[in-house]
Amino acid sequence: MVRKIIASVMAAGLLAFAGGASAQEKPNDPASYKFGAILAMSGKADWYGKVMSRAIQLAVDEINAKGGVDGIPLEAIIEDHKSGVAKEGVSAMNRLISIHKVQAVLTSFSPPTLAIAPIADEKGILLLNGGGTSAALLKASQNMFHNRTLASDLGLAAVKWAETRGLGDMAQMVWKNDAGESVAASAQPYWEKAGHKVVATEFVELGASNIDTQVAKVRVSNPSWVGLWLFSPESGLAIKKLREFGVKAPLIGIEYTGDIKEIAGSQVEGFEYASDYFTPSDEYPWSRDFAAAYKARYGEDPEFYAANYYENVYVLAEAIRRARAKGGDYWDGRKLISAIRENPVFDSVYGGSMTYQSNGVAKKRVAIFKVEEGKGKFVQYVSLD
Repeated sequence: MVRKIIASVMAAGLLAFAGGASAQEKPNDPASYKFGAILAMSGKADWYGKVMSRAIQLAVDEINAKGGVDGIPLEAIIEDHKSGVAKEGVSAMNRLISIHKVQAVLTSFSPPTLAIAPIADEKGILLLNGGGTSAALLKASQNMFHNRTLASDLGLAAVKWAETRGLGDMAQMVWKNDAGESVAASAQPYWEKAGHKVVATEFVELGASNIDTQVAKVRVSNPSWVGLWLFSPESGLAIKKLREFGVKAPLIGIEYTGDIKEIAGSQVEGFEYASDYFTPSDEYPWSRDFAAAYKARYGEDPEFYAANYYENVYVLAEAIRRARAKGGDYWDGRKLISAIRENPVFDSVYGGSMTYQSNGVAKKRVAIFKVEEGKGKFVQYVSLD
């Protein structure tokens, strides 16, 4: 299924803009800047696609309402990878390139992102990831930039927090895919080097509905705490089952969403997790204005996933401006990539600015939260240095 979201200003706005507000047209200017987004628009994890696509549309509408990018509107083409199916991501990528001639793609989920990375390299397409978390993404493509802290770093933050808390033997439940396994590959060596044991490692399939066997083995291992290297919805199921099976040890994970809360119910109380952290603040008007606009349009406060994809549209817009200012045939993915690498500093909706490191990941702190009365309460930041 293909959903096409075209966000452009009304005719009157375009006419007003054409009357003198825009930069001078250049020979290589396109009619619009078409970019793609490959999201989970269907399947068990379609919550992510809903949140991400909403944020993308909001950003596109805002930019176009202000005259577009130097007078040229953005146009977002939304494709569906059906909740992380790699082959669907490849099909979507090929459509975006062959039919819509996109030069940039906002991507999500590790399996489809890893699958489309070779295509991006071959065709020179800019990839902006705000959701996929596998450490394998770091080596997948030189054309990819991340404003999402990768899963391996979230896991590292989680075990550092457990160490701060003075916890001992760890059991871990791991998503059986690149994202989950990359967390275990980061967390386990750190924990063992710190002089502690990993007493159980149980893998959970994406889409699993029955994890009783894994949970029972965790219970028998009698851990001091349990690391949940899982994402929604499996992390919600794991929290629920661990508590139902009588595991009272602290549970520390790497994500908390509305789906997790709904699945785990009251059992989610006390759950701790490492996460990117978006919160609106009067200190940073852009964060405040984004949160207000998102809630006004969609009736919900924005999750950090929404903030990441909203921010990625603005990163793309700024990269286009920088490439256009250099002249030539600038509407080209390779030129956009060069514009980011030459000046990796961009405004961040989280507040202030963010800087893309040499590995393509935007540098930012990781926050620790604890669920109280169903809501994640900020505890403190953890440095990954």
